[in-house]
Parts: sequence; C-alpha cells; structure tokens
Amino acid sequence: MKKILSMVIGAIALFGFAFASPALAGDAAHGAQIFNANCAACHMGGRNVVSAEKTLQKSALEKYGMNSLDAITTQVKNGKNAMPSFAAKLSDSDIEDVATYVLSQAEKGW
Repeated sequence: MKKILSMVIGAIALFGFAFASPALAGDAAHGAQIFNANCAACHMGGRNVVSAEKTLQKSALEKYGMNSLDAITTQVKNGKNAMPSFAAKLSDSDIEDVATYVLSQAEKGW
C-alpha cells in the first residue's frame, strides 16, 4: 500500500512540475515600460524589424534558445549581431524586468 501511495504522490508532483508556469523573477509591468522605451522600435508586438525570423514569439524564442530569463538578460546586456548592448543604459533590475515582460508576453502570444 505504501508503494502505491508513494507512486501516486510522485505522479501528482511530476504532473504539477510538468505543467506549472515558470516563476518569473522580475516585474513585468515595469518591464513593459522599459521595453516600450528601449526595445519597441525593433520589437514592436514581439516582431523583429532587423531579422524577421528572430521574433520574440514563443516558438522563435524556443528555436533560438532564448526562452529563459538568463538567455534574454544575457542578450540584452551584451547585445549580439545587430542588437546593441544595453548594459550601459539599463540597470540589471531593468533588464530582468524586460526579460520577465518578454517571456510573459511570449506565453500570451503577444
């Protein structure tokens, strides 16, 4: 009986972890303000005016390995290719808030 009970509890825990939304550390509302002031010129509505296939849509973020807070904050801080670095312009907290906003919008479908 204990074995069955532990299997049921394990299955419930696994199910909960598999379908839980990732916890986002930053403030998405503040991130929206930072995004609109600094990112929207190139990424309005989750699009990308410079590289059309590299949008901020969930599928593109997943395809290019950008579907985590760490990946997005690194990209925003350091820049890459046509994207400039924002490390000198935005605080670490602002960058984390933008990453939180981007991930939350990607989940919603922009």
